[in-house]
Amino acid sequence: MNRIKIKYLIIPLILILFLTLGVGCLLPPSVVTTPPPTSPPTPPPTTPINPGWTAPPTESTAPTLPDYVAVVAKVKPSVVAIKTDTAAGSGWIINQDGVIVTNNHVVAGASTVTITLDDGSTFLAQAVSTDPLTDLAIVKIDAQNLPAADIGDSSLLRVGEQIAAIGNSLGMGISMKGGWISRLGVSIPVSAGQTLDDLIETDAAINPGNSGGPLVNMAGEVIGITSAKISMVGVEGMGYAISINTAMPVINELIVNGYVIRSYLGVQLSDVDPTTVWWYNLAVDKGAFVTYVGPDSPAAQAGIKPEDVIVSLDDEEISTAQDLIKAIHARQIGQSVKIVFWRGTTENTAYATLTESLPP
Repeated sequence: MNRIKIKYLIIPLILILFLTLGVGCLLPPSVVTTPPPTSPPTPPPTTPINPGWTAPPTESTAPTLPDYVAVVAKVKPSVVAIKTDTAAGSGWIINQDGVIVTNNHVVAGASTVTITLDDGSTFLAQAVSTDPLTDLAIVKIDAQNLPAADIGDSSLLRVGEQIAAIGNSLGMGISMKGGWISRLGVSIPVSAGQTLDDLIETDAAINPGNSGGPLVNMAGEVIGITSAKISMVGVEGMGYAISINTAMPVINELIVNGYVIRSYLGVQLSDVDPTTVWWYNLAVDKGAFVTYVGPDSPAAQAGIKPEDVIVSLDDEEISTAQDLIKAIHARQIGQSVKIVFWRGTTENTAYATLTESLPP
């Protein structure tokens, strides 16, 4: 079977980390050979970047620049190179007081994050806020009067439109690659229980190190955040960026709160696949497989336990972990939900009241 390799675009010092997806079937998660962990990893503490933050206005009438030279001249001063203790990536300045947007996978787990500006000056990150679910992160440095990038409106994009990807390609400094928009509204599964939605597909040459850098239109406005690419023999020109309209609500919460507030059920999940069915002798072959239930969470209070398989939420069919994640986040904090799940060979129904997601 051919394999599609979906790469996050950072450069580790030793090797390029990537996630591999099988064509037509996801590779099984950690339950392939061993049962899932009984408790989740402990994330680093979270600090709000700027509780009084106000998002910059979205540009919609900026004039189209004459060529890529003009686009680079406008945008490049706002693009930064990011280096951690294990990897290199990109970012872009969203606020003149040192607020920088990048990808979660660029800075996740790093003990030090170094930012290099276009003028060559370097700074250590003062604070980092991340959202693994959407692969977005905010980094704050102690700097003022920086050149912030203009924000565009990704809802105005059209297939065939020219764009530019600007970033720290291959960790060799800020460079630009031009291309066109190939598709809009793309969804890509990057791991069990995680799918990136509303992606912009481009044929611009995207390389490791571009992660977190801006995808810009010909007006020099940020319309996407470079995140992933498909890499396999015979495949070229399939890079992806998170659309700015999808990213901005997350960016705003990361800056104001330090994390994203969502409706919370309190479970960790994986997809049901043939290996999981065999390992746990499941009675169903699809659904959201519960790997962990948070203590005193809504799920725990409703009687949900690890190894249960949730197949319905409010009579809405749940076939994958991502289905359940989307369904939960589409509901309001404080809303009561009906959960149908299988435990062994018995179908059960429970009710849970969603609460506010916990700070990391």
